[in-house]
Amino acid sequence: MKNLSIKLKITLWYTAFMTLLIVVSLLALFSFSSVRVLSDARTRLKNTVLQGFSEVDYEDGLLTFDDDLNYLEEGVYLSAYDSQGYLLYGRTPAGFSGAPTLIMDQLRQVGSGQDFWYVYDYCRTVEGYGNLWLRGVASQTRSDFVLRTITRAAFILLPFSVALIALGGYLITARTLRPLSAMTETARRISEGSDLTQRIRLGQGRDEVHALAHTFDQMMERLQVSFENEKQFTSDVSHELRTPVAVILSQCEYASQPGTPPEELRGSIGVIGTQARKMSALISQLLTLARADSGKQKLQYELINISELAQIITEEQQASASAKNIVLQTDIQPQILMRADETMMMRLFINLISNSITYGKTGGCTRISLSADEQAVTGSVEDDGIGIPADKLDKIWQRFYQVDPSRTSGAGTGSGLGLSMVQWIVRAHGGQIRVSSRLGEGTCFTFRFPRRQEE
Repeated sequence: MKNLSIKLKITLWYTAFMTLLIVVSLLALFSFSSVRVLSDARTRLKNTVLQGFSEVDYEDGLLTFDDDLNYLEEGVYLSAYDSQGYLLYGRTPAGFSGAPTLIMDQLRQVGSGQDFWYVYDYCRTVEGYGNLWLRGVASQTRSDFVLRTITRAAFILLPFSVALIALGGYLITARTLRPLSAMTETARRISEGSDLTQRIRLGQGRDEVHALAHTFDQMMERLQVSFENEKQFTSDVSHELRTPVAVILSQCEYASQPGTPPEELRGSIGVIGTQARKMSALISQLLTLARADSGKQKLQYELINISELAQIITEEQQASASAKNIVLQTDIQPQILMRADETMMMRLFINLISNSITYGKTGGCTRISLSADEQAVTGSVEDDGIGIPADKLDKIWQRFYQVDPSRTSGAGTGSGLGLSMVQWIVRAHGGQIRVSSRLGEGTCFTFRFPRRQEE
């Protein structure tokens, strides 16, 4: 059975079950029919005998029998006897030789050779004559013949019924499991190649097979997205690391040349240090995001003064803002306490504020606000910079995505991981973050954290 296909297994089980059901039903039907047929034969014999008395008359000392006293069409032989048991009228069937004794109102089964007969005797008093016996004889073999005919017909039709059941079951099973074959073929093509765009696309349906096919297609959609993101991620990481590595190598080659002036040597070392710190920051962010994806980045919750933390980060970013003549304005509600990971909250404010400076316009303004009530802590970082096109707002959370680095008014840009990190930090703390922007007018990031129980 293990080597058989599912279609064949289901067909065999279905056919066996239906065959068993038909056989049991036929046996029950035969049993009921035999009882019914024999009961009808006995009842008909008794009724015929009793009805026969109405066809007997006694007039002028003469006992007469009507011609209607003949029920051969009913399969019953009637004969009349006097009180001494002498035959007066009628006849017995050929081959019947038993039951010479008349017994009142008793249905008997009499065997004669290979035939069996039902015999029923009844006695009534005929006015003016005396006791008159009527005997009815009916063939049990005839009743059995009807049952045998039905049985033969049933067992002749049984193989054809089983064949039709097997064929119908196989066709229905094959049609039902056809999507599974499509899934198998699709999976086989995908495993043999690298085309993750193939789908089953079974269409609408609510049964289990349609649900499985839709789930398979959804799984392939997610796999394709993950695969494409993985390729894009690898390409972006390679691109981001290639530049600082190239700078470090070139500076190392220049610094290692004989006769390099000390001041230029110190400059090369400074450039190498800058690029190394940039690589270190990039690797640190990648490691954090990788741990977050695998669920291994654990948050260290503690009760922190987020108002004070936001104010400190704003002051630290003042130097970068001053380089572009950007004013940092704050509207921070004092003494807001919340349970959070302090390091992650520092990254949140650093990334949002530095992002507003990078994409802000020279001489512009960035507004940092923070407030709280009993339910939540709400904050925002808003600038009046270059803004983000509406069709790209949903992409800014993607790793390494930058709207258009050439449009920034700053000297340099980040790696494109900042907003991805911000989104993960907010979600990891059970919060929400959204962005609104108008091209050429500025961008506003708004975040909201539920208040945790303070301890």
